[in-house]
Amino acid sequence: MSSLSLPVATLGVPRIGARRELKSALEGYWSGKIDAPQLLATAAGLRASHWARQQALGVTVIPSNDFSLYDHVLDTSVMVGAIPEIYGWAGGKVSLATYFAMARGSQGPTGEADHAAACGCGAPGHGLPALEMTKWFDTNYHYMVPEFERGQEFALASTKPLDEFLEAKALGIVTRPVLLGPVTYLKLGKAKDGSFDPLTLLPDLVPVYIDILRRLAANGAEWVQLDEPCLVLDLDEATRLALRNCYQTLARALPDLKIMLASYFGALGNNLDTAFGMPVAGLHVDLVRAPDQLDRVLAKAPRGLVLSLGVIDGRNVWRADLPALLDRLEPVVARRGTDHIEIAASCSLLHVPVDLDLETGLDPDLKGWLAFAAQKMGELATLGQALAGGRQSVSDALSAAAEASARRRSSAKIHDPAVAARLAVVTPAMASRAHAFAERQKLQHDHFGLPSFPTTTIGSFPQTEEVRKARSAHAKGTLSDSAYDAFLRKETEAAIRWQEDIGIDVLVHGEFERNDMVQYFGEQLSGYAFTRHGWVQSYGSRYVRPPVIFGDVSRPRPMTVGWSSYAQSLTDRPMKGMLTGPVTMLQWSFVRDDLARDQVCRQIALAIRDEVVDLEQAGIGIIQIDEPAIREGLPLRRGEWKAYLAWAVECFRLSAAGVADRTQIHTHMCYAEFNDIIDAIGAMDADVISIETSRSRMELLDAFVGYRYPNEIGPGVYDIHSPRIPAVAEMTELLDKARQHLAPGQIWVNPDCGLKTRKWDEVRPALENMVAAARQARL
Repeated sequence: MSSLSLPVATLGVPRIGARRELKSALEGYWSGKIDAPQLLATAAGLRASHWARQQALGVTVIPSNDFSLYDHVLDTSVMVGAIPEIYGWAGGKVSLATYFAMARGSQGPTGEADHAAACGCGAPGHGLPALEMTKWFDTNYHYMVPEFERGQEFALASTKPLDEFLEAKALGIVTRPVLLGPVTYLKLGKAKDGSFDPLTLLPDLVPVYIDILRRLAANGAEWVQLDEPCLVLDLDEATRLALRNCYQTLARALPDLKIMLASYFGALGNNLDTAFGMPVAGLHVDLVRAPDQLDRVLAKAPRGLVLSLGVIDGRNVWRADLPALLDRLEPVVARRGTDHIEIAASCSLLHVPVDLDLETGLDPDLKGWLAFAAQKMGELATLGQALAGGRQSVSDALSAAAEASARRRSSAKIHDPAVAARLAVVTPAMASRAHAFAERQKLQHDHFGLPSFPTTTIGSFPQTEEVRKARSAHAKGTLSDSAYDAFLRKETEAAIRWQEDIGIDVLVHGEFERNDMVQYFGEQLSGYAFTRHGWVQSYGSRYVRPPVIFGDVSRPRPMTVGWSSYAQSLTDRPMKGMLTGPVTMLQWSFVRDDLARDQVCRQIALAIRDEVVDLEQAGIGIIQIDEPAIREGLPLRRGEWKAYLAWAVECFRLSAAGVADRTQIHTHMCYAEFNDIIDAIGAMDADVISIETSRSRMELLDAFVGYRYPNEIGPGVYDIHSPRIPAVAEMTELLDKARQHLAPGQIWVNPDCGLKTRKWDEVRPALENMVAAARQARL
């Protein structure tokens, strides 16, 4: 490729490695199979390969400090010394034990330097809880919520941004370090006692940023990227003033350091003047999520400002129509000049898989429509060269992109007339149950005869190594269908007998046949495709492989009825049928971009509705339709909420409302703030909702209490994302908190989420304690 190119930037790249090397190293370290030097060596090797790969693909502005062992927000908390007292940090270097205790909790001794804390290797009932975890803006990435105290003191406790800049520099690569901006960092955090605004801590935080930025500048960094995605939110004037004051302070302290201020995930909107009023050298704008903001940005941008134009989608996997993008970009470059334009991904490529070239089994047409992180870097390089040297310099690449876009638009694989016809006859009545909840509740209580504080779980049980090996062997053809089926039946029956033994009231079959709560269903629906290596990070070492919705969605045949019926045949207790809801199926997929998302969601809702009706007809009287992503999909601007919530709630109700009143519909949500959408949650009209509340110590219940939520609620009493085994007393205390605000007849007892990722030696005692806590509550 020619050296003549506009600057092109990625903003950040996937951390996990093409073969999930980071996951293997982390879980090896936590299990004690490798030591800290081995973990850190793997991390260094991944960083080096990421920098070299970007350079080879033609990226000219390469980030550093975009890598993390667990989470970049957690890294920021460690960098500035915002470590809650409970973790025992007394200053100095923060140990891996403390870092991972903040990330995932610990079991056993709580000393700051204790390796057992990091591995979760202690005695039940001891150890440390993890920080709260919630969604990163409107993505499916989770971050660890910073926790602040009044009078919080900050100090530079980690030089990670400098260390990794120097690491790249030693390899001959000068990078642009990436840091989470101080204002966004504080806005993502929470006050420990809720009595003050974390933004008031900004004057004490900024000096720590000045310290690390000075060190970067002294060691040769000319540019740094400060991410302030809060700029795409609805901001009050106090936050706008804080942003201006913060960056004025940084500019005075660091006059020679150039700052690229990065916004993403939406339009600057009414924060545009604030962004342009900040003394920075560059501004990044997201032109994928908000393409219409380009004209306003160009009209108001100061002449000397470098504009970073995010035109390659960092959150979806579709190949770009490069000639069409050039039609938009060429006039911009002509207007502002090549010295003041940078071409970039819309946001960090953290949210897309690593490399499409690893996919050897995809339909050739579909593969030709896709681009993963590596291919998106190539697209950026092509745009940069075309804008600097003319289209003729990359004519072959442009022709290939145009041909792929044309083939996709005309493909018969995308549109199904039968799906369109069914959507056309959907009526509002189809999204409503026959009678109100109060009438349904009486029928359900009489039918099921459950005790007060009924116990259940969210659905999945541990996917042991034996389960994973059997699934892998079956997929490879070395385990026959009949042998695999027998294995799954044995696992399912064992889980049911154990639940009966410990006294759980509403059982689940354990989902041993399922690989993932979205993938399992998507593999059985038309319009979905799946990759083998398309992993993206959800949190820590938890990676997901989102399906690709490429065409119209329908359900050719029942998906869960066989396993649910088999499980119910083994027990007299109620068995829950477990489904993933339409909004979550949408949000946790890479969604087609040629059809409105609400229409795609309605297609999925009708497919799930068919499954719900079939489960009821097969004798399954309790059906859970999980919607953990409904809050995640909420637009970042409040003015867009009403339209989204209207169709999201409609789609859930459309999936659930085809059953009789006696059938009890559950839903599950986790790791989200509910206060601002509680009306919509009420409008979903689920008979029972289970939510994550253990990490927040039941704080999330406040939304349901203030709203006077009329239906039944299962506030989680067991944090399943930590190896800790909560004691009976701890769960009893949480139930006591719930009883202070909810009627006893409303409360179910359950974990925060599914138990797929945990081990049986953690799950068994934890659920036994949960049942004991429920029994105490009944006294």
